[in-house]
Amino acid sequence: MAEEASEGLMFHPMEPFKIHPLFGDGPIHWYTPTNATLWMAIGVIAIILLLVVGTRGRAVVPSRIQSIAELAYGFIHKMVEDVAGKDGLKFFPYIFTLFLFIVFSNFLGLIPMAFTPTSHIAVTAVLAMLVFVTVTVVGFVKNGAGFLGLFWVSSAPLPLRPILAIIEVISYFVRPVSHSIRLAGNMMAGHAVIEVFAGFAPLILMSAIGIAVTPLSILAITAMYGLEMLVAFIQAYVFTILTCVYLKDALHPHH
Repeated sequence: MAEEASEGLMFHPMEPFKIHPLFGDGPIHWYTPTNATLWMAIGVIAIILLLVVGTRGRAVVPSRIQSIAELAYGFIHKMVEDVAGKDGLKFFPYIFTLFLFIVFSNFLGLIPMAFTPTSHIAVTAVLAMLVFVTVTVVGFVKNGAGFLGLFWVSSAPLPLRPILAIIEVISYFVRPVSHSIRLAGNMMAGHAVIEVFAGFAPLILMSAIGIAVTPLSILAITAMYGLEMLVAFIQAYVFTILTCVYLKDALHPHH
């Protein structure tokens, strides 16, 4: 019965998340070009087109593309300065690049038949580990052993400080896990829901009440797609602002 049910499925919600080689059907090695690397490369090209090609004129009255680039630049610059302080602005190019890569990967994944690199924990874990290693190194380089003050809550009563220190250490090392799973989980869940709604649409059309409920199904899919566009931006924003928060802790570790 399970095999018959599986064969009867007209769509598979997890199909868009499968990684496969671009050429042939052989095994996937670290150097094999895949759909994941293709769409990451497309995302990088899109960023270059936005920031380099779109702003090459540097017009006083900016074009639409230049306006988008300037808005993105100003938005992240203000975020870094507000959260991490002026000391954090030296890391602005890295944080800005991180934001653009995530937001472009998220939005490109909404194109039909596209692949969303940020829906895979392997991609988001690398991004999160890079942030974790960077802020940890910065913390020790800038503050030396004083960086350990991040784990010592001096404002708490003395008997509680060792316990809170253990909690703070555990919380610190869990950061890359939560940082990566949040982004990958939200992107995969949202895309899977859209896939399910879109997969049911043909079944509704072929049913006896298809004509009556078709407008409702189209409206539901459109609403889910709009919600996923919002989620795509919010998740890029959350990942970036958390990076700024972690950077602030590295630059100013004392409670």
